Amino acid sequence: MISKENLVFLGMMGSGKSSIGSLISKKLNVNFIDVDNEIEKKIGMKISKIFENKGEKYFREIEETMTLKSLKEKKTVIALGGGAFLNSKIKKEVLDNHISFWLNWDNKTLIKRIKSSIKRPIAYKSSRIEIEELIKKRSIIYSKAMYKINCENLTKSEIVRKIIKIYHAN
Repeated sequence: MISKENLVFLGMMGSGKSSIGSLISKKLNVNFIDVDNEIEKKIGMKISKIFENKGEKYFREIEETMTLKSLKEKKTVIALGGGAFLNSKIKKEVLDNHISFWLNWDNKTLIKRIKSSIKRPIAYKSSRIEIEELIKKRSIIYSKAMYKINCENLTKSEIVRKIIKIYHAN
């Protein structure tokens, strides 16, 4: 068994971090934290409204605080926000002390999932080219994760089984 405490999911918005993380936590019978949901609860508004009313800088400060706090939990599955792993403090903490999984998808799949979702403030008003560029930039950072899970053409159950197998193999 791995000595690192938490399983941390990272990837683009729309990659399934929350749904896969939740399923994994149930299978392992441990707590689940969706950092974006925790931020929404604490601030009392949706992420898109936080961006709109208070700006991205404010959101990123709250995200850093809440993510680092969540990572202090023990035996927990954590879904990071899409941009959280770009933060150097969060990235260092995740890489040094946790088991990290990048949920990777083809650009076409991600764009289809996020392009017209108002819940995705960074992608909502972006062109397809801008989103592709964002995916490309973020993928370089996400590739630092301990494990890369290529999710394309897999069901949620298959993704979960793959992750559980990796987890138990360590």
